[in-house]
Amino acid sequence: MSAEKRLKQLGIELPQTPPPVANYVNAVRSGNLLFLAGKGPSAVDGLRPAGKLGREFNLEQGYKFARSTGLALLAVMRAELGSLDRVERVVKLLGMVNAVPEFSDQPRVINGCSDLLVEVFGERGRHARSAVGMGSLPNGIPVEIEAIVEIAAAPKKRAPKKRAAKKPARRQRR
Repeated sequence: MSAEKRLKQLGIELPQTPPPVANYVNAVRSGNLLFLAGKGPSAVDGLRPAGKLGREFNLEQGYKFARSTGLALLAVMRAELGSLDRVERVVKLLGMVNAVPEFSDQPRVINGCSDLLVEVFGERGRHARSAVGMGSLPNGIPVEIEAIVEIAAAPKKRAPKKRAAKKPARRQRR
């Protein structure tokens, strides 16, 4: 099933593409790979997230933040590619979790994003991944995730059919 159709089927609306917060771009293409800059969560359940997992936030909240971050990554993919259907495969995620030193459930937090990508892309959404703990993240966000995706070539535009040139009328001999 197409990723765009799957989004509709799941009732998922993507957020506006979040702008970069510093001197970088949202994504860079190199060959058939699209490298997405790290994104953080938007407000979840009316909560503007800033804080650490294991102190201000629990595992369930972290999972929701990671899912929200996945939505932001999907929005960037669509903005860059025109359609999520051009994503051949999600190759790799790097999930960073702002957490207290004792917190050890980073993989379960980042599952929020991983689960979303599998829901949307099916097997093409299964990916390699790192999930690591951080002492801090920009603006105190609890989760930041970056991604690498393989993309299909842009559909080729068909050239208009050329009409055969009319042959000049044959002169009849008399």
